[in-house]
Order: sequence, then C-alpha cells, then structure tokens
Amino acid sequence: MKTVNLTFDDGESRRLDVFVADAAEVTRSYAATLITDGYVTVNGKESTKNTKLKNGDVIGITIPDAKEYTVKPENIPLDIVYEDAALLVVNKPKDMVVHPAAGNYSGTLVNAVLYHCGDSLSGINGVMRPGILHRIDKNTSGLLLIAKNDNAHLVLAEQIKEHSLTREYEAIVYGNLKNDSGTVNAPIGRHPVKRKQMAIVAGGKEAVTHYTVLERLNGFTHVRLRLETGRTHQIRVHMASLGHAVAGDDVYGPHRVITKLGGQCLHARKIGFIHPESREYMEFTSDLPEYFTRFLNECRG
Repeated sequence: MKTVNLTFDDGESRRLDVFVADAAEVTRSYAATLITDGYVTVNGKESTKNTKLKNGDVIGITIPDAKEYTVKPENIPLDIVYEDAALLVVNKPKDMVVHPAAGNYSGTLVNAVLYHCGDSLSGINGVMRPGILHRIDKNTSGLLLIAKNDNAHLVLAEQIKEHSLTREYEAIVYGNLKNDSGTVNAPIGRHPVKRKQMAIVAGGKEAVTHYTVLERLNGFTHVRLRLETGRTHQIRVHMASLGHAVAGDDVYGPHRVITKLGGQCLHARKIGFIHPESREYMEFTSDLPEYFTRFLNECRG
C-alpha cells in the first residue's frame, strides 16, 4: 500500500476524481472507487468525487496493494507481421491498449496475444504483461515485439538495454522544423506537478531521439524518428520541447488539439533486432495506416 500527499496548484478548479485519475495514472472510474472507499482525503478529510479543488488543497491518495488478477484470453484479431517459436511481431492498431491496468482488464493487446499464443509466452514480466518487451501508447499505431519464451525475452531485452534494437517511427508534427535533421538528447522523468505526464527534468533517465525531415507540408512537417532509448512518451516529449509537438497530441500539444486524428499522429514503422536463436539480424516495416496517410494528403493540399 502506497500513500502520497500532493498540493493542488493547477490554477483553475478541478474535480477531485479528475485530479486523482491524472495523479495516480488510473481511469476516472477507478479514481472514483478510491474516493468512495476512503482512500483519498482533501486536507485530511474524506470527500466525494465531485469535490472542487482549490489552490493550496492537500490531497492524500492511498493506492491499495494490487490484487493478482488473471488476465483472460480474448479472441481479438491480430495483424501478425512475423511469427516463429521464439517471438512474434505484431502491428498494433490505433486505440488499442498494450497491457491491462487498473480498471482496464479487457480488450488489450495482451488479451489478444494470450488467445493466439496460449501458454507459449515469456512470463518474465508477470501476468499483466506476458511476453511484452516494450510498449507503445494507446493512440500510437505500429510494430511491437513479443517474446514467446523466457530465453528470447532475456536476449531481446538486453538488445533494448544496449540500444542495439532498431526502432523507427514516422510522425506529422506542427510547424516547420528549422533543420533537416537533428538529435534531442534530454533526460525524461515524471512531471513534477502533472503526475500523469512526462517531462524533461534534471535527474531524469537518459533519452535520445534522432529526427529526419521527410517532407515539409502546409503548417506541418512529416518526420522520421529513430529511438536510441525508449522512455515513456519519449518522442512526444522531445518533439514538444522543440516547439513541434506531434499533431493530434492532446497531452503535449497545443490547447486546440486536432480532434479528428483521435490522438497523436505517430506510427512505429520499423523494428529490427538480432534473432535470439538464429543470431541473424531481422527487420520489419509497417505501411502507414489510413488515418496517417489521409492527414498527410490533407496537409499536402
């Protein structure tokens, strides 16, 4: 069981359940359950989910110990790019969550992979993330690598740690990038106030992103991005730090977000690795999805 005390200083008043959901990185419904069950206090007193917070309020949030859930296999179609006895490369669609979390235990990529693979998955990451080596955000589409046994998991995880795994993305970002290529080398950690967000912070984890301009558009730029590291929200935070947030990003982008994209215009297009058994280098690419190409053509027009 973990308890944190946070001081509200966001300026405008916010509902308690909204604040708790953001601060604890849980769904709104789970935040409401925590409040109802007495795990949340405002200035030392229990409150309702509708309580309006004011600057200076101290919110105490206790997260009860996690229960051991059994993640159920679900017959959800998978776009499988490659599969053998050691691993699986899947093309994840936009809007699909990768692994289950509090208040969200079905409809995820893990549920689909469990149905497809049965018991042949690495168990290193536990019941919530079997075989999952890395993740991409719900609203990011593209390629994911999944280990089907523990040896494959260890070998591939070491490649991620050594930065030898190839991971390339494509994105459409706001504005016209000054340089045709460049590198952002800035540490990323949890935002000091907005706990659901990441930020460039002193003492954060090393984060390096290389970018190349593919096409300059009307008010936007189409870019290729290569990750050296794989921090949470790395591309989104780094591009926003340049003043060129990913189009459609409702967290790190401008206040007037492009809602028709349904999230950031970001696609994990290429992944490459040394196969854990054959020791041969393998590389896979994914075509840009329809939502991406449609917006790209609109920007050209």
